[in-house]
Amino acid sequence: MTKTGHAKKWWKQAVIYQIYPASFCDSNGDGIGDLRGIIAKLDYIQSLGATVIWICPMYDSPQVDMGYDIANYEDVYAPYGTLQDMETLIRETHARGMRIMLDLVINHTSDQHAWFKESCASKDNAKRDWYIWQPAKFSPDGERLPPNNWRCNFGGGSAWEWDEQTQEYYLHLFTKEQPDLNWENPTTRKAIYASAMQFWLDRGVDGFRVDTVNMYSKPPGLPDAPITDPKATFQPAGMLYCNGPRMHEFLDEVNEILSKYGAITVGELPLTPDLAHVLRYVSAEAKQLDMVFQFDIVDVGLGLTHRYETTPKNYTLPEFKAAIARTQDLIRGTDAWTTVFMENHDQARTVTRWTDDSPGHRVQGAKVLALLQACLSGTQFIYQGQEIGCVNAPKETYPIENYLDVDSNLFMKMVKDHYGAENTVEVDKAFDALQHLARDHARIPMAWNGKAKYGGFSELAEKAGMTIEEPWMKCHPLANEINVASQLDDPDSVLAFWRKVIRMRQEHVDLFVYGEYQTLRLEDPGFLMFLKESQSDSSKALIVLNFTRDEKQWTPPTSKELGLPESKVVELVPVISTHAGKEQVEVFRPFEGRLYFLMA
Repeated sequence: MTKTGHAKKWWKQAVIYQIYPASFCDSNGDGIGDLRGIIAKLDYIQSLGATVIWICPMYDSPQVDMGYDIANYEDVYAPYGTLQDMETLIRETHARGMRIMLDLVINHTSDQHAWFKESCASKDNAKRDWYIWQPAKFSPDGERLPPNNWRCNFGGGSAWEWDEQTQEYYLHLFTKEQPDLNWENPTTRKAIYASAMQFWLDRGVDGFRVDTVNMYSKPPGLPDAPITDPKATFQPAGMLYCNGPRMHEFLDEVNEILSKYGAITVGELPLTPDLAHVLRYVSAEAKQLDMVFQFDIVDVGLGLTHRYETTPKNYTLPEFKAAIARTQDLIRGTDAWTTVFMENHDQARTVTRWTDDSPGHRVQGAKVLALLQACLSGTQFIYQGQEIGCVNAPKETYPIENYLDVDSNLFMKMVKDHYGAENTVEVDKAFDALQHLARDHARIPMAWNGKAKYGGFSELAEKAGMTIEEPWMKCHPLANEINVASQLDDPDSVLAFWRKVIRMRQEHVDLFVYGEYQTLRLEDPGFLMFLKESQSDSSKALIVLNFTRDEKQWTPPTSKELGLPESKVVELVPVISTHAGKEQVEVFRPFEGRLYFLMA
């Protein structure tokens, strides 16, 4: 492999723990997670090995899209706490030597934001041009139509909403309650920077996860999207409104502010399959973003025209391996940086998606995924509950009525509108897809103690003698089996294994954080095997993961496969295994993973 050098930075070696406030920890018994709950769990997060926390939107919001519809960037959603609570959280995080990132949601606001209320007050309002307004089109028979055929990201409806008062449409790439800001207006941009960024940077925030970072520059003329879903009126248009002509100009302005504070950024970068284009965002020389989330891995198995229009586990292991390789290749021979993530607030649980969540396999499935993630190069992201091996809620014990996400509900509506609510075959097929892929699974309240009420989600309040209300979202049916308390002192638990592999990663930074990745036996349908090579010395590691429910025979790679002279004798030194007990080198148990150091 070609050896290249990457400048070492604290944020490259960071382990970032993502928190979804509503579902993390309830400190006052009202059934909603809050900032004081996060503060109470900082020591737990640090004990995992995390060095940064990332807080999903905690801003004032009507919560149509769980806080991604922001009504006021400079205030906190009241059930989560106060501005003073946020300042305490920032201070307490820093006191532990950790850092804190917030979500930066600046493609759109809530329709309850003061800016939008002014914008839709009249066509001649000073803030009219702060959002994207267009007159109607009309069909030959006079029917009023939206300005183009773009589909909203949620459900199957239009990305345009008619405003009766001013007789024009406004653009919303997400829900109709999330109108898109007009980044073409320099006054708007300055207001965004001051309210959404500088307000929090001045209070000590260390960086941002930048939501939908490539959608701010819309294409001139707002042309129709090509018809890729013939059965639908409105068409997926992401390839048009992502990566628009002024995106990099806008990000130059953003970076100019952030660089003054030394703040870090990770951008959410969907629909950018071209590696050269990704590099325009994330190369060190470009000075745009420190890193981005590519979606290659988490998009494996999704539907083509709608993410949920698919069947569970609709992918092959070689496809999964190829997706991992693409994200790792971003740093090969470049000055760019990459991220390592498989779960977040928008993704279902990986144990269910990529392994087997049945009682006999779920612990080993979680461990094999932990070993995989810990050995990939880039900045490491862990989502709450991932460290204890959370799984999707079972279909039999968690009915569709418990699914609260707007994306899930609009998908079910789309299916019923298209096939009829009485079409039980199609409706059940849709539920199968949601049970496998819905965002709801990541948002189920965290189970802290299986012996406490509601899985210990409000245990802090219960211990303080407060009245406990049922959580805002139904608890996980398996909370009594998969929870933090049951794993804290168990050396064989998923939590203990995560701590172990994070510690190993920090002890071998050159190899596992900065090392180069090479897939071995890409087409093997059962084993995921790859090589890691340090850029600063000759150290090498081999990672071998059985991604099947079966015991499998394994043939160690030859010297040639490892890129060594055929005469070279290679010794595989075992370092970590997901399975306790004596192992047979050539036999892998179901969902067994091993890490070897190579001695040649």
